[in-house]
Amino acid sequence: MIDIKIDPQSAVPPFEQLREAVIARIASGELAPGSKLPPVRSLAAELGLAANTVARSYKELEAAGFVQTQGRNGTIVAPSLDDADRHRRALQLTSEYLMTMTAIGVPRGEIDEYLDRVGRR
Repeated sequence: MIDIKIDPQSAVPPFEQLREAVIARIASGELAPGSKLPPVRSLAAELGLAANTVARSYKELEAAGFVQTQGRNGTIVAPSLDDADRHRRALQLTSEYLMTMTAIGVPRGEIDEYLDRVGRR
């Protein structure tokens, strides 16, 4: 299936850990456009998560345009985006990121530091 590890001790909720891991694999090319993701129940069992947790991750990935759900045919990685779609999605995700960081109390001046840390990985 997908080689993902969920840290139950992390302050980051499991659905968010899964969502971030799938995005990272899409960004790295490990999950190419059109790749089929495991069914919700199968991935939940593999990761030791509730099916609703995996379903929430998939739903958020779909809302952000990373995956497409095709009913009984499952969930696939969305096709590559053109420049306009990529720009629109980048603005949307950046806005969500900034709102989330602000909501958890991270001062605006520190947000760039977190981006730098992640970029160095």
